[in-house]
Amino acid sequence: MTSNNQKLRIFLCHSPADAKKVREFRARLASSGFDVRFDEAKRAAGQDRDSEIRYAVRQADAVIVFLSKNSITREGAARKEIRFALDVADEKPEGAISVIPARLEECSTPERLLRYQRVDLFNPASYEKMIYTLKLRARLLGKEISVTPSPDVVVYLSDGRRLTAPRGTSVEEFLKPIADTFSAPVIAAIVNSELHELTYRVNFESLIQPVAMDTADGALIYRRSLIFLLEMAFADLYPKGKLTIDHSVSSGGYFCQVSGRGPLSQSELDALAVHMRELVEADLPFERSEIPIEEAVAYFKKLKLNDKARLLAHRQKPYLTLYSLSGRRDYMHGYMATSTGYLKWFDLTLVNGGFTLRFPRRHAPADLQPMGDYPKLLAAFRQYGDWLARLGIDNVGALDDAIEAGRAEEIVLVSEAMHERHLAQIAAQIVERAASIVLIAGPSSSGKTTFSRRLSIQLLANGLSPYPLELDNYFVPREKTPLDKDGNPDYEALEALDLPLLAKDLARLVAGEKTHLPRYNFKTGRREAGDVIQLHKGQALILEGIHGLNPRLLPESLAGRAFTIYVSALTQVNLDRHNRVSTTDTRLIRRIVRDARERGYSAAQTISRWESVRRGEKRYIFPYQENCDVMFNSALVYELSALKPLAEPLLRQVPYGVPEYIEAKRLLAFLEWFIPVDANLIPANSIVREFLGGSSLKEFKVWKRH
Repeated sequence: MTSNNQKLRIFLCHSPADAKKVREFRARLASSGFDVRFDEAKRAAGQDRDSEIRYAVRQADAVIVFLSKNSITREGAARKEIRFALDVADEKPEGAISVIPARLEECSTPERLLRYQRVDLFNPASYEKMIYTLKLRARLLGKEISVTPSPDVVVYLSDGRRLTAPRGTSVEEFLKPIADTFSAPVIAAIVNSELHELTYRVNFESLIQPVAMDTADGALIYRRSLIFLLEMAFADLYPKGKLTIDHSVSSGGYFCQVSGRGPLSQSELDALAVHMRELVEADLPFERSEIPIEEAVAYFKKLKLNDKARLLAHRQKPYLTLYSLSGRRDYMHGYMATSTGYLKWFDLTLVNGGFTLRFPRRHAPADLQPMGDYPKLLAAFRQYGDWLARLGIDNVGALDDAIEAGRAEEIVLVSEAMHERHLAQIAAQIVERAASIVLIAGPSSSGKTTFSRRLSIQLLANGLSPYPLELDNYFVPREKTPLDKDGNPDYEALEALDLPLLAKDLARLVAGEKTHLPRYNFKTGRREAGDVIQLHKGQALILEGIHGLNPRLLPESLAGRAFTIYVSALTQVNLDRHNRVSTTDTRLIRRIVRDARERGYSAAQTISRWESVRRGEKRYIFPYQENCDVMFNSALVYELSALKPLAEPLLRQVPYGVPEYIEAKRLLAFLEWFIPVDANLIPANSIVREFLGGSSLKEFKVWKRH
């Protein structure tokens, strides 16, 4: 066993706010055979922290200075703890101590540290670079770097529990004895800030955060694994058919289609469900392997899965991870469950010439929600999917091929023409119905602002002058705002609006009477006097907001005068027939790019807020989407290729170790599949310009006749 005085002595210098992250690196460094000292800031009364740090630094062969926004002052200098350690290090002769600045996230480097070679630990590859540097330092000083590891390894759970097992034990085996203590079935784990499958083997002291099915990552892994189970069972029973996972449905499920044979009958679907449950009961492992990309392309070509072969032909990495079940292999974009035994909750339901693979929602991970009826949503998806098929770009591989072939401008112009045609059709319907009120609703980052302005232009072209009415001006006084479950003001609740006043003003406006509108002062939390307006013949009100489709927004006397529109990015171009492009991911990437440009938010900030945004959508928007008169699909087949050059740098800045890092890494892996499109090809009035910037409609306002 190597004694500590023969090992390279390392002192870890950090801001107290970064202690948790630094503790992870301490465990990893210690397991690599280094003698690591770490200021825990826990000492008995009378102990002098400065003296202890001074002693530890003087004894050290190397000092790693962990940098983050927590450790840097507004003036760009290191905080006291770090300055003190550097002062002591400077007392030693030149070359007697090695200083390594190690950034935990994107942040400035203090001037005193600029002369040292820096490592960026939010780039996982940089950790190995740091280890290599330390080993060189050890050899230079004649220090031992060999290590005889303990046969056991300790892991710490995020709730403070400590578990011990033989080195090399899988996360699944670590957690199995305490599986019943979690809020929902655990399907993966975050190990030292990285998401891993439960098969991951732990070889050094680690921090583990179980990922259950009631989390976003856990739900994705469960659904992805369920798709693979369905695919394998389908191939067993109906080898001549081709299965496509088409799009999501709001009640918790994926709409699936079968080609190459007739649609499944009820008895055939029942047999498929029975076979899936047999595979679940058998608890078969999902076996993971990596193969050269050329071999993967040849494999899928042999199976005549051309959509997968086209997609993989554009892959930059030289390898691909495949999963297999009972000898059948496929590519699944993302992590998987350990085995079929985890996939106990599902059902299959015939619908609209296909069927729905149903799965639990996050809030009830062991229950299936009642099957909803979404004819308008399914029709919108189907219409767009059929159009993409006619264009020959119904998957990302085909899109990449088209861009490589020089068809980018054609794709952009045809996509925009389709939007314009649909906008013109909606405007014609509004005029034909002689609607006095137009209500527009949809989830975040659907492009509602640009849509409403382009619709206004189309209405003007049809002789109807729209008047935009802002619902925010009808907020109740701040002290009357309803509270959410945490006791915070819930401005998204319908009750946050003064519905009686809104109904009164709308009735007067529709009747052609002069009406004194309110203006809400967000500083004082009070309404003030706004404009006095009167609608003239040939004018209509446009109201945009999350409650636009809620039947409680308007009284019955006005509901018949309204035309309702649901706007959302209903993405239909998928990676391949078994790997979907999530509509939610498209909207999140839109928002990341827009928030950075307009609000100065980092990608981490936008991602951290996204969960709250999604909760509001599920509560206030999605339950009412079928109430609309018409749906407008704001998705553009080329948009992720256009957003990619702006989104990728923002996502790469999310620091390693923060909760948002895993989501940023997932989105980066997703964007790798898209070949960029030149933003200069995109018209200035495009919906995607609302997110990219350069929209000609940003300041557009319809002239108001008072």
